[in-house]
Amino acid sequence: MTIKLIAGLGNPGKDYQSHRHNVGFWFCDALARLYAGNFKKETKFSGEVAQVNISGHNVRLFKPTTFMNCSGQSIQSIANFYQINADEILIVHDELDINPGIAKIKFNGGHGGHNGLRDTIKALGTKAFHRLRIGIGHPGDKSQVASFVLHVPSKNELEKIQDALSDSLQVIEEIIKGKFDKAIKTLHTKE
Repeated sequence: MTIKLIAGLGNPGKDYQSHRHNVGFWFCDALARLYAGNFKKETKFSGEVAQVNISGHNVRLFKPTTFMNCSGQSIQSIANFYQINADEILIVHDELDINPGIAKIKFNGGHGGHNGLRDTIKALGTKAFHRLRIGIGHPGDKSQVASFVLHVPSKNELEKIQDALSDSLQVIEEIIKGKFDKAIKTLHTKE
């Protein structure tokens, strides 16, 4: 099974671009730079799309512009249009339960309180898609989560998050080719 669509979760607009919640967008931007893709607004999908070739595979990078909590509709519309199955999708998102500097790959599972994932599961009608979870750490108190994800990480945290993003870029070819075990082994032994 190869990956045909990589969707980064985040919030659109300048006000949000440097927030922790936008690491999914950061990853897609980094991939586009690495593989010479250019994002174009696609109103029919409510998002920005870039097409790249990774190891001979044609992959669409996608950033929904519907705001985090409504990401699912956009992801579903582009997946339906290009007839991409849920298990051919990689969702890249921020993860509170993982420390900054660490990225993990996961297939299936719940949303863990992440509204972008919750909406994606609802829209796709399945949990059976791949996730790249970029650790942003936890503020320590549940009541502070909403504010935490909508703030800029500290310089130290940002450096660690960027390390996790570059580690993830190192295994993207394996991920695209569906060699998840190999990608997981490389990425998860980084800690």
